[in-house]
Amino acid sequence: MRTVNGRTDQVVVVGAGLGGLACALHLAGSGRQVTVLEREPVPGGRAGRLSVDGYEFDTGPTVLTMPELIAEALGAVGEELPDWLDLIPLDPAYRAHYPDGSTLDVITDTTRMAAEISKVCGPREADGYLRFVDYARNLWQLERTDFIDRNLDAPTDLLTGNLVKLLANGAFRRLQTKINQFFRDPRTQRIFSFQAMYAGLAPHDALAIYTVIAYLDSVAGVYFPRGGVHAVSRGMAGAAEKHGVQIRYGTTVTRVETANGRATGVVTADGELIPADVVVLNPDLPVAYRDLLPASRQRRLTYSPSCVVLHVGSRQGYEKIAHHNIHFGRSWKGTFDEVIRRGELMSDPSLLVTNPSRTDPSVAPAGGHTYYVLAPVPNLDRAPFDWRGDLGRRYADQLIDTLEERGYVGFGHGVEVLRTVTPADWEEHGMAAGTPFAAAHSLFQTGPFRPSNLHRTLSNVVFVGSGTQPGVGVPMVLISGKLAANRITGGGAR
Repeated sequence: MRTVNGRTDQVVVVGAGLGGLACALHLAGSGRQVTVLEREPVPGGRAGRLSVDGYEFDTGPTVLTMPELIAEALGAVGEELPDWLDLIPLDPAYRAHYPDGSTLDVITDTTRMAAEISKVCGPREADGYLRFVDYARNLWQLERTDFIDRNLDAPTDLLTGNLVKLLANGAFRRLQTKINQFFRDPRTQRIFSFQAMYAGLAPHDALAIYTVIAYLDSVAGVYFPRGGVHAVSRGMAGAAEKHGVQIRYGTTVTRVETANGRATGVVTADGELIPADVVVLNPDLPVAYRDLLPASRQRRLTYSPSCVVLHVGSRQGYEKIAHHNIHFGRSWKGTFDEVIRRGELMSDPSLLVTNPSRTDPSVAPAGGHTYYVLAPVPNLDRAPFDWRGDLGRRYADQLIDTLEERGYVGFGHGVEVLRTVTPADWEEHGMAAGTPFAAAHSLFQTGPFRPSNLHRTLSNVVFVGSGTQPGVGVPMVLISGKLAANRITGGGAR
């Protein structure tokens, strides 16, 4: 494993996102002096907070899996997870709503989930589900140590015994093909393959290695931190400060200062030079290269789809929904083709609707409800729509109409607060191609083929976050923090 050479005592981390905070905690635990510089007044990066008229919204991820990775970062400084976060297991993890009017609860207890599938889809599907769980769990165990929780420098690093086992298990076949070996009902096929969108791919294009995303989502367990996912950021930042990490909020870094092939520090918008032995960059990796580092030729990446998010504060509540809800349209492959291949808005939308106030009433005023509505849309590279015009407003109105058609009676009438986030907003917040989901996980943008977390020529510049290894999603970003720290400390080397 390549590591940072030279002194590594003083580390500056640019950005207090989940990856930057995880890295800071691991570094603090190894005895480094760490300063985190964050442009916003709060930690979290994409996992930020929006407060409007008593309604509290998570601005980024709403689905939390693998809390043991948060515990691992806190444990690096001797802290315990329950002292910083109150995690509520979600039961069901999701409720899937289908166009024929049926619903399917995704339950992490496999015995209960098999019974649910048998009731809705029949006993043959339940048998397929149990075989799928065994397959996905085995895939996760094969992938985690050798290919996810490890710094990879070259394709030859993939040549382990577990690679042979993955090949034997069909992990490099198409995801949808593999899912269809376990499930025959379109409803179960969808609920265990839609997660490919998180990786920026359609299920019929993604590799079966991404079955592990469905495993983490639907088998390993989904949690809600009381106060919202932003509470994870606050807890990690609090623990870091307790153990000597200096976090400076409202501090924008404008460039990395370099000399003789090394970073010497960073310069802030106020002109202050902050010296560093090592610089860790948490902004979106392509944007960090473009805006903070000396000009260099960059590889062209293919980006994941983006999304439009509606943050809704409402007086309207609904009894038939769960905390997380997936509303599938009638179209399936066609929907992915529209968004990913043709750069079009969904003609028959599939939507994620999260209702956090159902689990934690404190995120809304008395009698109020919060909703987070996410609709996949093309990124700005694929379709440079003018979201800054009235398209955002019109699309928000269309989504509200769609929800009302799908059973959210009076949804529009109940809205007290509405904030619409579009690809133009993601781009303004420093996300390449206007997507919060970074580079897509195609074969040649995965593992050692994904942009490295160690700069090619600046030997003491390290990257962290979804744009580098291992990739997109809260678990992967938390792992990226540990991997970045290992580049600096030499930990985890093989």
